[in-house]
Amino acid sequence: MPRTKPLSGARADSAAAASVRPPNTPAPAKPKGARGGTPDRARTPKAFDSSDTTTEPIVLTGGDVSASPFTVVPAPIVRPAVAPAAEPEPTSERSGGTAGARAARSVLRAAQRARKRFERAEVRRFTGRARRRRTAWIVGLGSIVFAFGLIIGAAYSPLMALRTIEVVGTSRIPATDVSAALTGQLGTPLPLIDSDVVKGELSEFTLIQSYVTESRPPGTLVVRIVERVPVGVLAGPTGFDLVDAAGVVIETTPERTAGYPLIDAPDGIDSAGFKAAAAVLAVLPETIRSQLDTVTAVTTDDVTLSLLGGERVVWGSPEKSEYKAVVLAALLVGHPAGTVNEYDVSSPDSAVLR
Repeated sequence: MPRTKPLSGARADSAAAASVRPPNTPAPAKPKGARGGTPDRARTPKAFDSSDTTTEPIVLTGGDVSASPFTVVPAPIVRPAVAPAAEPEPTSERSGGTAGARAARSVLRAAQRARKRFERAEVRRFTGRARRRRTAWIVGLGSIVFAFGLIIGAAYSPLMALRTIEVVGTSRIPATDVSAALTGQLGTPLPLIDSDVVKGELSEFTLIQSYVTESRPPGTLVVRIVERVPVGVLAGPTGFDLVDAAGVVIETTPERTAGYPLIDAPDGIDSAGFKAAAAVLAVLPETIRSQLDTVTAVTTDDVTLSLLGGERVVWGSPEKSEYKAVVLAALLVGHPAGTVNEYDVSSPDSAVLR
């Protein structure tokens, strides 16, 4: 039976270390000195301590299982040196808790500000339409008030003072006379012209039937006049008075004015006969009125016209006078004066010739 020899020296120490090293653990590196891997002689080796060693039996098996085991003392295991205790942190580092609290409060305040900004943005977003509508109303009302104030200020300023009077629609009345009557209003702002004063001045002209004033900025007043239209002649003690449908005397002449019929109203201009005759004459066209000689009316329903040739026209009441005038004009075309003695248009739908 073969005999196992004990390992000696360094070989025994290496085998012992290999037997106690866990599997798959790399072998410790060999210490190298300053040159060529030789041990550093300047380094002082650690003194041997029996407490740093462990003894385990190593069983060597061979062909004879009854061989006595050898006990090998392993090489000492060097434990790593314990790192020295850390030195206490300076006082400034121990105060990190206060700095952290300050940082936390700063973050909290930033979050609160961000939350408030977000809430304000949401409020603006949800109230945007109402704010735009309110802004539009304010701007619109402000513009209206500003424009109104500007107009009022300009209207009552000297820039709008009356400087020119323009008279329109006169034929019998001299326009210069009307302008001269209203010269008292010159220099007055157009909105401040007194209408009562204008009415009083123009009422002195009997030929004016109606009038309308028109302000034309910056300083012109236009007076549009409607003169009275004469319809007939009334015989008076001093001559012949040319009157309109209201009986207002337009002019008085010693001789009868040509082209106008003589109105025969025994009861005067205030009678019903005169009013009926004047109403008929007011609607007659100029072509028929120029052929009339006289108009007689005692009551409202017995208006009678006499032509220059002596023919009579039975008119009746002033009702439907426009229609009767059209029928009479047609009869005069179809049956001229001189061929008929009488035209009866009192019933215009069934006119009668005699």
